[in-house]
Amino acid sequence: MYYQPTSVEEIREVLALARQQNKRVKVVGGGHSPSDIACTDGFMIHMGKMNRILQVDTEKKQVTVEAGILLADLNPQLDKHGLALSNLGAVSDVTAAGVIGSGTHNTGIKHGILATQVLDNLDSHLKKSEYFRFLWFPHSENVSVIYQDHTNKPPSSSSNWFWDYAIGFYVLEFLLWISTFLPGLVGWINRFFFWLLFTRKKESSNLSYKIFTYECRFKQHVQDWAIPREKTKEALLELKAVLEAHPKVVAHFPVEVRFSRGDDILLSPCFQRDSCYMNVIMYRPYGKDVSRLDYWLAYETIMKKVGGRPHWAKVGLPSRSSPACESGSCYEPRVPPEGAPLCCFSACPRRVLEKVELSESWEGETPSTRLSFLRHSCSNSPVIVIPSEFSEKFLLFHFI
Repeated sequence: MYYQPTSVEEIREVLALARQQNKRVKVVGGGHSPSDIACTDGFMIHMGKMNRILQVDTEKKQVTVEAGILLADLNPQLDKHGLALSNLGAVSDVTAAGVIGSGTHNTGIKHGILATQVLDNLDSHLKKSEYFRFLWFPHSENVSVIYQDHTNKPPSSSSNWFWDYAIGFYVLEFLLWISTFLPGLVGWINRFFFWLLFTRKKESSNLSYKIFTYECRFKQHVQDWAIPREKTKEALLELKAVLEAHPKVVAHFPVEVRFSRGDDILLSPCFQRDSCYMNVIMYRPYGKDVSRLDYWLAYETIMKKVGGRPHWAKVGLPSRSSPACESGSCYEPRVPPEGAPLCCFSACPRRVLEKVELSESWEGETPSTRLSFLRHSCSNSPVIVIPSEFSEKFLLFHFI
C-alpha cells in the first residue's frame, strides 16, 4: 500500500493500520538514491506532501521544516532570510529527512555530515580551506584540488557551455561508449580530459547552494565509503597500486575525496571519528552498463581493510557470506503480534543482512525501550532493531 500523508496525524493513522494488519512500514523521500532499501511489499509512506517550512529563527540560525521538503525548494527560502545550510551534498533533489537519515555529506573537516603531493600535505590543505576536496584521475598521477570558502565577492562563473557540455558531456559520453568495446582507452580518456578540463585554474562565486550542488548529467554507478581520515593516503595509494597491477581493471574518473568531522550519531558513517569519504564512479554511457565488478571488489576490499563504513544511500556488492544472497531475499525482523512493525535500519545500503544470532548482540536500556544491535554482514556497522513501543516515536522524530 502506498500513502502520501499531509500531517503527523495521518502518519499515526497509517502506523496504526500497519499494526492492525501486521505490515512492515518503509519511508521514501526524494527517490534519488539507487538503493532499493525503501522497497517493500508492506506499507510505503512517501513524504512529498509534508514539505512546509514551519519556523525560521534567524537569531538562532535554526529552521524547522517538515521531513518531505526538497533541498532544491528549501535553499532559496533560506536565502530570503539570509541563511544557508552549512554543508550541502552535490544533489539538491533530496528531502531534508533523507539527507539527515542517510548521512549525506559534502566536504570540510570543520563540518559534520550533512595525489602524492596532496596526500603528503593533507593536513595543510584541510587547514587552508573550509571546504577542501580533491579529485584523483585513475590510471594517472593527476589530481585536481578544489578549495571552497566564504567570500564577499560578487557572483561570477567560469562555466562555459562548449567546455562543460559539448566537450565535458557529449564528447566524453561518446568516448566512454567507445571504450566499452576498447577498455584500454579508459586510461587515455582520464588523462586527456584532465589535461583538457582540469589543468587551468577556475574561480566561481555564488550563493552556497549554487556552488555546492551541480547537475548530475551522466547515468552512473557510484560507491562511497567513509574511512578514518588518517587512512586517506594508505587507502588511495593502495587503490592506485591495484589498478596498476591489474591493467585490465578500468576505472572512470574521478575518485572524489572529501572530509567530514566526527560525530556522536550511532549510525553515522562518521561516528566518533573524523572521516574521509572516498567516492568511486563508473559511468553508463547512453545507459550501457560497464563492467565494474573487479573494480568494486578491489575498492570494497580496501575500504573494509582500513575500517571503512559504506554510505547509506549508495549501492555496493551483496555480501557473499550471507545465505540470503542466494535467494535474493532481505532479512527483516518479524513483526511482534502485540505491537507495531519493527523498524529495521542498516548502516550499509545493501538489502542483504546476515542472519546472526542475538548472542553476539549488545542490549542497552532506555526509559522507553530496549535497543538490540546486530552485526551487519558487510562490516562491523550496527543494525538497530527498534521494538514496537518506540518505533512510532522514532519515526515521528524524523518526520517533524
